[in-house]
Amino acid sequence: MGDDHGAKLVKSLRGAAQKYVGVGFFLGFFLVLLTYFTVSEQFAIAAPNAIRRTSPGHPTLTSPAVAEKTVQQQQLPVKKEEAPLPEHEQVHEKPPPVDDDEEPHRETEEPNSQTEHPIDEASKIVTTAEESAPAKKPACDIQGPWASDVCDLAGGSGGVRIHGSAHTVLVPPTIESGGSNPNPQEWRVLPYSRKHMSGIKEITVRELATPADAPRCAVTSQVPALVFAMGGLTGNYWHDFSDVMIPLYLQASRFDGEVQLVVTNYQRWYAGKYRDIIARLSRYDVVDMDKDDQVRCFPSAVVGIRMHKEFSIDPAKEPTGHSMPEFTKFLRNVFALPRAAPMRVTAGPSDGKKKPRMMIISRRHPRKLVNVDEVVALAKRIGFEVVIGDPPFNVDVGDFAREVNAADVLMGVHGAGLTNSLFLPTGAVFIQVNPFGKMEHIGEVDFGTPAVDMGLKYMSYSCGMEESTLVDTLGRDHPAVKDPESIHRSGWNKVAEFYLGKQDVKLDLQRFEPVLLKAMAMLRE
Repeated sequence: MGDDHGAKLVKSLRGAAQKYVGVGFFLGFFLVLLTYFTVSEQFAIAAPNAIRRTSPGHPTLTSPAVAEKTVQQQQLPVKKEEAPLPEHEQVHEKPPPVDDDEEPHRETEEPNSQTEHPIDEASKIVTTAEESAPAKKPACDIQGPWASDVCDLAGGSGGVRIHGSAHTVLVPPTIESGGSNPNPQEWRVLPYSRKHMSGIKEITVRELATPADAPRCAVTSQVPALVFAMGGLTGNYWHDFSDVMIPLYLQASRFDGEVQLVVTNYQRWYAGKYRDIIARLSRYDVVDMDKDDQVRCFPSAVVGIRMHKEFSIDPAKEPTGHSMPEFTKFLRNVFALPRAAPMRVTAGPSDGKKKPRMMIISRRHPRKLVNVDEVVALAKRIGFEVVIGDPPFNVDVGDFAREVNAADVLMGVHGAGLTNSLFLPTGAVFIQVNPFGKMEHIGEVDFGTPAVDMGLKYMSYSCGMEESTLVDTLGRDHPAVKDPESIHRSGWNKVAEFYLGKQDVKLDLQRFEPVLLKAMAMLRE
């Protein structure tokens, strides 16, 4: 009996124990859950990546650790901006900084939103600090495999150093950079308008880390320097202007003569032939860089010249705002050319009236006009006064420019002599005769587009097979005669050999007469 009572008591205690253990387990689980939520709420306040919703009038708290980190983040970009940008980013300047007064109006949330983001506020401060820091202007403008490189160098401590015979330009850090450059860069620049021209020495442009790295000045100039090459393809009249003079004008005109030209591949003949133009671009003696063993110091410098397009200027390209009419006006001023506009032809009988003048550019080598006398007679019959222009290589540019400026119409077979179209009065008529051999595209690039850019009234005339002497010298079955496309597929050397180097032109007067009649009509417009 007693044993039964004991067994019941043990069973009862065991059930109670199991009941209390269940209750205890439940209370323990609830206590753990409560602790978890409490800790999570505290973490949501302090953790920099947390997002907490608050009610209006109760600002979000920020822990001292987050505030200190935000200040550090604000300071970092200042140091970061001193380092040069990566090379592929150097042609892009940073957008202007956002005005702090405008920052509150840059809403990213809906007007009634009550959600605040502590980390977003910190990020906004950092971004503003980065945008407010001045972007470092790249020293050299690198524009890919074809456009030539140009370095526009601000003078640092003591100015830009140029060691001519070493072909080195040294750039100390500027005052704006704090007098130091922790990441100095170096460029190798070909100072010619055609980037891959052989035979021209490269210029090394090197930034210095500190002013102490700069060599002492042997000569100090008060005006900037402009470094470029006179070599390359100069010696061909067209290249003299297309490759050097027009790109040089684009870089030098901003200085209004107050710039010193520092020249590698110096060509004495070029400096002599174009002395009047060079003297207008710079009032100072030209420095022959290759023979100059002194360290010259300049307040600033430009290294390199850049062509906008063949024998022309694009007003939209850097340096912007220039144009071919501006350049031809500059040439008229240099050589004191009197006429800015051609003669206006009036309708009616021309007896006793002054006739418009046509200049025919004569060539002594290939592509010469073999029936020039017949062309002259035709032009006179239409009503032109005709002169033959035949300038030798060493003629003074100014003397011949005055002859061209007196003409109302300039005509000639494709070649360097047509470069003299630069001296025509604006609005004059320019006729280019394209030799046989599908040479229209070359003629358009070299003279057609530039003529329109100059403000000239341009016409082109394409010679047929019967107007080429290739029929007589090579025969009708030669590929250059019967299949010009095959010659073009063979490459430029073959094109130049046959169509530029081996043919002369005999104009079909019946085909050419309408061109001269149209030229006369253009002068009446």
